Amino acid sequence: MLVRSKELAKNSRTRKRRLIYGIIPKMINSTELKNGVTFLHHDQPYKVIEYALIKMGRGGATVKLRVRNMENGSVEPVSMSSNVKVDEVVTSKKRLQYLYKDSTTVTFMDPNSFDQTEIPIKVIENELPFIKEGDNVDVLFWNERALSVDIQPKVTLTVAETDPGVKGNTVSNLYKSAKLENGMDIKVPLFINAGEKIKVDTRTGTYIERAK
Repeated sequence: MLVRSKELAKNSRTRKRRLIYGIIPKMINSTELKNGVTFLHHDQPYKVIEYALIKMGRGGATVKLRVRNMENGSVEPVSMSSNVKVDEVVTSKKRLQYLYKDSTTVTFMDPNSFDQTEIPIKVIENELPFIKEGDNVDVLFWNERALSVDIQPKVTLTVAETDPGVKGNTVSNLYKSAKLENGMDIKVPLFINAGEKIKVDTRTGTYIERAK
């Protein structure tokens, strides 16, 4: 109970500070912090990577998360009571062109103003394999800062390398290794051949189906 009281008091102080600055935050329950949801924790923006609800005795429950700091890319564990509310990070989208990356940052450009925006590689390392240089991408901004990119939940990619498919084998629960055009390693069904296009889940990096 004491932990919950501290969490509620801390969130209340954070909310009051935002009201003073004229920002009306949207509060969401901790049980809504599913994969991909962004929220404020200790006044910093985080994105949920993994979510689990652990039920305790007498009806209580704890939300356990793995989250990525959207400013520096660090991954941290976070636990909170299931009835705690947090501020949702409300972002705006801007369509930018992916120019290039170096050892630490990814650079995007506004095709109209030619202004360039940088995002640390650590922050978008999970999304980066699914975008190509020259692609137009929805970049997410919060308080005028670029935080992340918004990509489709599934994309179509070509299989660059894999063992030859077994003729007539349509079993989908037996898998083999494959390398995609973006250099990503993935498991695909035995019947998939090099040169074929497949659909990939960008949230998990796993095979969905053969592209039609």
